[in-house]
Amino acid sequence: MDRQDKYPSRMDKRQDKKVNKVYNILITVVVLLIVVVGATIFLGNNDEPASQKADTNPESNQSATNKEDEADKEEADKEETAMNEDEQASENEDEEGQDQDQNADQDSSESEDAVESEKVEETASDGNVEEAYSDPSWKPVGTEQSGEHVTQYEKGSTDWNEMEQAIAYGAGIEQSNMTLWYLQNGGEPNKAIGTVSPKDGSSTYRVYIEWVDGEGWKPTKVEKLIKNDKAS
Repeated sequence: MDRQDKYPSRMDKRQDKKVNKVYNILITVVVLLIVVVGATIFLGNNDEPASQKADTNPESNQSATNKEDEADKEEADKEETAMNEDEQASENEDEEGQDQDQNADQDSSESEDAVESEKVEETASDGNVEEAYSDPSWKPVGTEQSGEHVTQYEKGSTDWNEMEQAIAYGAGIEQSNMTLWYLQNGGEPNKAIGTVSPKDGSSTYRVYIEWVDGEGWKPTKVEKLIKNDKAS
C-alpha cells in the first residue's frame, strides 16, 4: 500500500508542474497582449494630437504669411497713393504756373495793344467827318521801290499797290476785304488821300498817307466819315 500511495503522489506533482507551467505561459502571453494593446492605444492617442498639430501648424503659418502679405500690400498701396498725390500736386503747381504765365503774357499783350492802338484825336477836315484820329504806333508798310520816289497814281503799279496797303493798314481793314473808292494827291508830291470802306459798306474812312524814304507809305491820319462822299 505504501508504495502505491507514493507513486500517484509523484505523478500528481509532475502534472501540477506542467499545469503551472502552462498557466505561467498563458499569464505571460496575456500580460504581453495587455502591454501591446495598451502601448498601441497610448501611442495612437499621442499620434492623433501630433497629427492635429501637424495639420494645424501649416494653416497657422499660412495665416501668418497672408497677414504679412496683406501688410506689405497695404504699405505698398500707401506709398503708391502718396507718390500719386505728390505727382498730382506737382502737376497742379505746373498748371497753375503756366496759367499765371499765360495770364501775365495776356495782360502784357493787352497792355502793349492798348499802347499801340492808342488813338490821338485830330482836327476834322470838313463837316462829313464823324471822328478824326491818328495813332503814334503807325509805321511805314515797307517798299520794294528804290532810288528817288515818284508817286504813281496808275492802278496796278507798285506804288499804287503799296498806297492801298498803307490805306488799309490805317483804316484797320483787311486789304482783301476793302473797297478803294478814291485815291488822290494829298497836296504834296509824297502825300496821298484814299477813301475806302469794307466790302459790306458798313463804314467809310478817309485815310491820309505820306511817303517815308526807304521805308514806304505810312498812315498819318484817319477820318471816319458820316457818309461815303465818293460812292458813284
